Amino acid sequence: MARLPRSGCSARTTLHLVGPSAWTPVPATLIYDAADPFAVRVRFGDDGRDQFEDSTVDPDEDGGVEWLLSRDLLRTGLTAPAGDGDVRLWPARGGMDVLFLQLRAPSGEALFEVSSAVVGDFLRESELLVPTGAESEALRVDEELSVLLGGGTDNPTAL
Repeated sequence: MARLPRSGCSARTTLHLVGPSAWTPVPATLIYDAADPFAVRVRFGDDGRDQFEDSTVDPDEDGGVEWLLSRDLLRTGLTAPAGDGDVRLWPARGGMDVLFLQLRAPSGEALFEVSSAVVGDFLRESELLVPTGAESEALRVDEELSVLLGGGTDNPTAL
């Protein structure tokens, strides 16, 4: 049986929550879905199942906290400080394999360390699915707009 092309990729990793006196390991998964080509989701507390390899995984299931990040933000953050507001990333000094991820919410903020090699490998895998610069084409906005403006008659999901 022929396999369908993959619609996304994921990478399980451990982020380290930086605390005042210790680091706390936090399991997480980086998730890229070609249907949302500009975004990367970070799912904290993940149960280790891969929604692109395991068809029993419901991506909308409440399996932990999830943050939505820009793929460009991750790419930029590998080599230079990036982000404003709620999400910021920057590489560690001295060529260490560390990327700092700062997340802010009304309930508080958290600073994590994550392997820059893991993030870089994950981004390279996502770029095999949707190359950098081709995200708009992957969205097929023009086709969707034509359907909407044409009264929706070409919509195969219409009843």
